[in-house]
Amino acid sequence: MAGEPQDDCLFCKIVAGQIPATIVRETETTLAFRDINPQAPTHILVIPKAHYPNAAELAAARPELAADVLHETQAVADDEKLDSYRTVFNTGSGAGQTVWHAHAHVLGGRGLEWPPG
Repeated sequence: MAGEPQDDCLFCKIVAGQIPATIVRETETTLAFRDINPQAPTHILVIPKAHYPNAAELAAARPELAADVLHETQAVADDEKLDSYRTVFNTGSGAGQTVWHAHAHVLGGRGLEWPPG
C-alpha cells in the first residue's frame, strides 16, 4: 500500500536502519544520504520516509510531502555549500529509475551539461 514501508524496498530498509547509509540530513518526513554510485562530486539522494513508487505518485498522493522533499534538496545544497546544483527526479525505468521509492538526486560540484543523458 502506498505510504507504507515495503519489505523489498532498498530505501525503506535504509529508513528503518536495516541497511547502512551515509546520512547527511534527516527530518521527521525525509532522509538525505550520499549516493553509493556518485555521478558528481556531490551526489545526495533525498527521499520521503513514506514509500511512494515515484515522484508523480508522491506528488499526487501527498503534495505536502513532495514539498518537504524539494525543500530538503535546497537544505542539502546549502549544507554542501553548492552555489549551483541540479535536482533530478527519475520516474520510470526509461528515465533511469532503478529504485522504486520516490527520490530526488542533488548533483553538484562540477559543471553539468545540458541536455543531460
